[in-house]
Amino acid sequence: MTLDQFRPHINGIVTPVARFSIRLGLTPNTSTVIALLAAIAAGTAFWYREIGFGVLFVAINAFFDAIDGAIAREMGSAGVTGDFLDHVLDRYADIFIIVGIFAGGFTSWEVGVFALTGVLMSSYLGTQAQAVGVGRYYGGLLGRADRLVLILFAGICDIVIPTGLFSWTYLGIMLLLFGFLGHITAIQRFRHVWGELNRSQ
Repeated sequence: MTLDQFRPHINGIVTPVARFSIRLGLTPNTSTVIALLAAIAAGTAFWYREIGFGVLFVAINAFFDAIDGAIAREMGSAGVTGDFLDHVLDRYADIFIIVGIFAGGFTSWEVGVFALTGVLMSSYLGTQAQAVGVGRYYGGLLGRADRLVLILFAGICDIVIPTGLFSWTYLGIMLLLFGFLGHITAIQRFRHVWGELNRSQ
């Protein structure tokens, strides 16, 4: 299900955008920081129930998150420090957006915490695979690209159909989905890493 597997297929779009961004003076780390600021703005907008602005800033976050790596490759500056910064700020971005949604009352805090732990654990297992020598692994049902697309879709649905579905907002349904799929993804990644470690011993 993860959209991350399609990244190689959109290089024809991302690379020209990255080159244009470089001409504008944008660096990979600047792009990463802008993505975080957009996530903070998105979370704040959702908190105040300004769904339109929330969706807009999530889209901005997704855009700059997509091109920071491409800018680094075009500049020949891709390295572990930029990769580290990107992962750290991505997790903060996830926290700001998800907390903003449930703090804004689109769902209960229990569902919000369920979603947040699912997202953080699935992300942690992806990078922990690299830390233990297996290599970075982002398989499973729900990746970050999927989450951003689902947030955009759910936000637009809540704008167009403000009555929601069965007394649930679409953003609330989406967070519930994040909880289930996030934890399933974490289990999938754990099993993959565990299997690879056992095979290497």
